[in-house]
Amino acid sequence: MLTIIAAAAENNALGKDNDLVWHLPDDFKRFKRLTSGHHIIMGRKTFESFPKLLPDRTHVIITRKDDYKPEGTIVVHSLEEAIRVSKLDEQPFIIGGGEIYKMGMDVADKIELTRVHGDFDADTYFPEVDENEWELVKEQFHEKDEKHKYAFTYLTYERK
Repeated sequence: MLTIIAAAAENNALGKDNDLVWHLPDDFKRFKRLTSGHHIIMGRKTFESFPKLLPDRTHVIITRKDDYKPEGTIVVHSLEEAIRVSKLDEQPFIIGGGEIYKMGMDVADKIELTRVHGDFDADTYFPEVDENEWELVKEQFHEKDEKHKYAFTYLTYERK
């Protein structure tokens, strides 16, 4: 079961200048809860946006660079190779960025999408979710509040 996990605005904005454009503590907690103990597959720029390795996760980094070998990670050169090295994990996650998400849409079984209610200026976008291929199986709305500047909805899609 290969799952894409992302937070994207209504205009599919993911981030700008290799950073998120919102701060949603409950979404971070959900991301941690879902991905802990699993392989997380990402592009090099996404990895480099982290201050340090995320605890209790196996980092699989896709890059074109041959000499790229950050300590404590698995480095591969294609999504297919990333999936192969993650095969012992029954629930690996694709965590970004935009190009890796696009590639993952063809092979993922599930999407865990946090839809942030608003349109944002961004330089990286999430691909469109094709409702002919994906079925919305669960949704949970979260109001904006003192900790969350924007309302958002957790959406779970499964491949039809």
